[in-house]
Amino acid sequence: MMDFHQLVSLLNHEVLDSSDEKNNGLDMIHVHHFWNRGIFGSGVVIAVLDTGIDMSHEDLKENVIGGRNFTQDYQYDPMQFQDEHGHGTHVAGIIAARNDMIDIGVSPKAKLLILKTLANNGNGLINNVIEAIYYAILWRGPNGERVNIITMSLGTKVNNPLLHDAIRYALAHNISVVAASGNDGDGQVTQKYRYPGAYQEVIQVGAVNSTKNLARFSNSNEQLDLVAPGEHIYSTYLNNSYKSLSGTSMAAPFVAGALALIIEESKMLFNRDFSEQEVYAQLIKSTKYLFGQPAIEGNGLLNLSRFLVIG
Repeated sequence: MMDFHQLVSLLNHEVLDSSDEKNNGLDMIHVHHFWNRGIFGSGVVIAVLDTGIDMSHEDLKENVIGGRNFTQDYQYDPMQFQDEHGHGTHVAGIIAARNDMIDIGVSPKAKLLILKTLANNGNGLINNVIEAIYYAILWRGPNGERVNIITMSLGTKVNNPLLHDAIRYALAHNISVVAASGNDGDGQVTQKYRYPGAYQEVIQVGAVNSTKNLARFSNSNEQLDLVAPGEHIYSTYLNNSYKSLSGTSMAAPFVAGALALIIEESKMLFNRDFSEQEVYAQLIKSTKYLFGQPAIEGNGLLNLSRFLVIG
């Protein structure tokens, strides 16, 4: 019998106070190559499965298109997806903070569907994640919008076939799925797995630091797709504030935001929706090997200056 009470948890590594005033990872991935062409993620919806969001944050509230609570928090009220932990708010900011005062969000005009699958203590149940994935697949916005990307900075060490089925179903509906690789790394090339990231169908993201070296905590395994900035990442936080966090949790939303940019520009250039496979191909073109070791970096570091759409 499947254990629906299997725990999943968030994947941040550490909390840091910081005097930074921007997300320095944006320069590392060369996001301005898209911004300079007027591409900011418009028309793209990203479902964020996490601890919720600070619904009153000035840099986030206008980009939230909807949300739902799948946890026991707030007496199971499905419409209360407020974040009291901070992790989900931080992840959401890396994806799509509006950048009115400082540059934080990769795709500041993308829309966020906030699916609170982790409680305010940072933990959740596997059935919450599975239910949220199916909800994201079937969700429709006020103008018929659909989810284009699902991102999860969470994980469990146990392979759950029903979770895998939900992810396959998302891909069958042309939705890209992004997940953090996990923070069980030891600085060596050892096989460390967190699910859903380790599923072949998922875009699994590891972390590098500001010097483009692999973050010591970042998991390595043969299913890794790419790496992105994941140390000392400055983003939105609770009570309309900002904070730096580290972890593969911070790397995954860089990739989710980059996918939004790729999807917007691809549709603009070709007047059609690219398939999930086509979007993935364009993402992998937007990478650059750092070490030449796929087990620890996948296809390399996210590098949007290398993006080139082909028919």
